[in-house]
Amino acid sequence: MFLISSEKRDQEYIKKKNQMLILEMIRKHRPISRAELAKRTQLSATSAGRIVGELMDIGLVKETDQTSSGVGRKATLLDIDPQSILSVGVEVDRNVVLAGLIDLDGKVVAERHQSIDRPSAQPEAVAVLIAGMVAQLAEAQGMPPSKLIGVGVGMPGIVDTQGGIVVFSAQLGWRNERFASLLEEKLGLPVVLDNDLKVKALGESSAGSMPDHGKTALISIGSGLGSALIMEGKIYRGAGNMAGEIGHATVDPNGKLCECGKRGCLQTYITDVAMLQEASQIKPVSGVNELFELMNAGEAWAFNIIDRACTYAAIAVNSVVCSYNPDSIILTGDFIDTNPGAFETVLGKVRDFIGEPFAGTFELKRSELGGKSVMIGAAKLVLQQRLDRGLHENR
Repeated sequence: MFLISSEKRDQEYIKKKNQMLILEMIRKHRPISRAELAKRTQLSATSAGRIVGELMDIGLVKETDQTSSGVGRKATLLDIDPQSILSVGVEVDRNVVLAGLIDLDGKVVAERHQSIDRPSAQPEAVAVLIAGMVAQLAEAQGMPPSKLIGVGVGMPGIVDTQGGIVVFSAQLGWRNERFASLLEEKLGLPVVLDNDLKVKALGESSAGSMPDHGKTALISIGSGLGSALIMEGKIYRGAGNMAGEIGHATVDPNGKLCECGKRGCLQTYITDVAMLQEASQIKPVSGVNELFELMNAGEAWAFNIIDRACTYAAIAVNSVVCSYNPDSIILTGDFIDTNPGAFETVLGKVRDFIGEPFAGTFELKRSELGGKSVMIGAAKLVLQQRLDRGLHENR
């Protein structure tokens, strides 16, 4: 048996990380010269040039007709060919499946959605549904499915991304399902599976105004509360791919009983269900949007419920800041996305919780991709996996 030295593994990791860094930098700053690319990535001109050559060999990067301006020798600029590679991003939720063809630029070329219900949302049926949607997307674009490099799937729950297993999904009612291999059998394409919040963070970290490197955190508030962290363009997973489960951080050991069996979890003060349960003590409310309408109509009790939820949202932001010290935090989820006033309220409260050393070290922002972020992030995960396997592997 031959053992790979830790030094060799480290070199391979650095190489793959730099390949993705170069690709992202060209995508965001194109057209760009090799010299500017080396400067922005802080790589040597030789290293940057070698990686550019590898990317050009497989058609991901191309030289343009443009040349750099200014003093000195003019240099040919680099660009990407967005549709040289297409991947499929899929979001599986409790009520709907979304699937889209995503180009190298992170743009949705075509998309489809299909409603599902929990009784019929069993793994075999969902795999057949996704396979049909992928075939329809490829056919609509007049391309063979073989042009696709793979399919990325984001879904709620705990996911073993290495084994392609849905360990547990309360929303779908799945436990220990080998969904990636099941879907690969239907499609004949590589499939990568991950938690929806993690791929959503990956998608958002690729959006236009996000930093090219560093740490981007995402906090999602809706039927649950969770977070995810992207470090240097990669998902931070922790042990068991469960990093970011801040919803079950204890804020009051004598507080409300959570669905996990513990008391005083952070999500028991902030989720849609928590707010509606509290509202029901006053009057029946159909949803959070109606609660906002009642607040805007002058109902003080509705204001108090929403204001407290915003306070705990600010506490969640503070927890992420203190734990990860990110460059930027994206606040998303139905509570934030459909009620713009909630974001402004949380933003104001965050200033009261953030300690002085952390003040001004991060930017709090809303989602840039909206409902497409999971699709785009899942597709990007496919591209990263391709790079991890090696750029010169046959497609």
